[in-house]
Amino acid sequence: MPVPCARCDSPLPLWELASASAAVCTSCGSRNTVRVFPSLFAAPTTPALPESALDGEAACFDHPSKRAVAACHQCGRFVCQLCSVEFGGQVWCPACVAAGKGSGKAVYLEPSRMLFDSIALTVPLASLIFWPITIITGPGTVVFSAMTWKRPLSLVRKSRWRFMVAILIGLAETIGWLWLVIYSWEQFRMGAGMGTNGSR
Repeated sequence: MPVPCARCDSPLPLWELASASAAVCTSCGSRNTVRVFPSLFAAPTTPALPESALDGEAACFDHPSKRAVAACHQCGRFVCQLCSVEFGGQVWCPACVAAGKGSGKAVYLEPSRMLFDSIALTVPLASLIFWPITIITGPGTVVFSAMTWKRPLSLVRKSRWRFMVAILIGLAETIGWLWLVIYSWEQFRMGAGMGTNGSR
């Protein structure tokens, strides 16, 4: 798009606009002070046309004859060059863009979740194989379960029974280690007391 002269509306020469902030109109001779964006001097780019899909290649969901260039980050549908929409650094299909438009914010459909309740249950059970590490995993499981209790569960689970079982196992391991330490200390004290009584 040409930049017009302020006096006669004739287009100003681009070579003068590129070299300085002032340009002299070639029609009327008036001096114009102009500040333009650098994109004015960039070569116009034409969007790439979608290619036809060959046998065995992924095809666009909306255009079955066109080759897919990406998958929608939201729904997973394949999209061609024409349908591909860059949105927040991700590729979206037109349907997902339209679905998010009405709400005023981007719709993010969660395809999976981190199963914190399963992690909390697996760690203390797996640590029983190498029982000495239960001195760490027992209290760690209780703390981890308390920290992640409010996090979303699986997409299909509604109960937090895994967290409850993990806390019970973690408490049992912790109490077991406390009992072992106290019992060992008492045995050591009794052994030391008998040693001093026996020497008299």
